[in-house]
Amino acid sequence: MAMAGIGLIVLMVIVGVAALLALFAIGIYNSLVRLRNRYETQFAQIDVQLKRRHDLIPNLVETAKGYMAHERETLEAVIAARNAAVSAQQTAAAKPGDPSAMHGLAGAESALTGALGRLLAVAEAYPDLKANQNMLALQEELTSTENKVAFARQAYNDAVMSYNTSRESFPAVVFAGMMGFGDAELFEIEDQQQREAPKVSF
Repeated sequence: MAMAGIGLIVLMVIVGVAALLALFAIGIYNSLVRLRNRYETQFAQIDVQLKRRHDLIPNLVETAKGYMAHERETLEAVIAARNAAVSAQQTAAAKPGDPSAMHGLAGAESALTGALGRLLAVAEAYPDLKANQNMLALQEELTSTENKVAFARQAYNDAVMSYNTSRESFPAVVFAGMMGFGDAELFEIEDQQQREAPKVSF
């Protein structure tokens, strides 16, 4: 009879410990879900601004084309870079934080910024283009959008850092992998020259 009582107490202790561990794991899971949702929401802001940037570029190229008939290769390079960036953006939007997708997006956006910089540098040699009101307006809008992308990227990177720090801290690190929470990748442009929006003074 005493043994049965002790067995029951041991069983209750085991059940109690298991319940506490389950509640603890649920708390960690919910915390990581909140942090993941936060950086995914922040990426959505980047996505909006990148779409705007990509939508401006064909208009910019079309305006420049009327003045830069002999710069076909430069214009085509911008469009090709823009199309690659759109594709990379769609991949990243489907999997925000995924290392492969974010590296692809950063590389494509760097290439696009470089191509735009070359276009705007060449445009300096065309005074009529520099004076074109549509070109001026597009350039101003592009610069504004670049600034918004930079702010959105910073907010996203901050959210990713919070998520990764929480995920890698004890005790979350014990459960995170089992629960399907992998590392999230920052959105960084490696080349320092590519960090700045293309600038030209029309």
